[in-house]
Amino acid sequence: MTAAQEDLVRANPPNEFPEIDTPRVEDGAAIWRIARDSEVLDLNSSYSYLLWCRDFAATSLVARGRDGEPIAFVTGYVRPDRPEALVVWQVAVDHSHRGRRLAGVLLDALTAKVTDERGVREVETTITPDNTASDRLFTSYAKRHGAPLAREVLFDGGLFPEGTHQPEVLYRIGPFSA
Repeated sequence: MTAAQEDLVRANPPNEFPEIDTPRVEDGAAIWRIARDSEVLDLNSSYSYLLWCRDFAATSLVARGRDGEPIAFVTGYVRPDRPEALVVWQVAVDHSHRGRRLAGVLLDALTAKVTDERGVREVETTITPDNTASDRLFTSYAKRHGAPLAREVLFDGGLFPEGTHQPEVLYRIGPFSA
């Protein structure tokens, strides 16, 4: 466990600290509901969350409540053309479990896992300009890990067929050390 993860564990008493686990296909429906209820994330089809839990489980994590059901998740993948970069696709925490720094715990745990297993040295994600919670999450992540953070527009809003989509800003964090 990294020093940053230990700090987050100390901020959450042990009896309240959830189990962090690899997602299973049967978690897909709960993950879809958490994403839907976030009211911030772009909601993918329920089918895509089932596939994600099957095909990208090695680069994703869930936090489980006392009943074993997912209460939060982080999904990601390693970029095929840049295997040192983990792309964090979505992070969400169920409303009843917010305010416990759970998103940061998941992000730190996933980073530690893929750094050890796959040699990842950078984290990338995209965030719309109005998503202040995600901005805070990834900015504080970079600070905890002493890693540089660069931001640039990845996809201008005009590229999206809906015509009303905000730009997607790429956050590139790293390189960082384990």
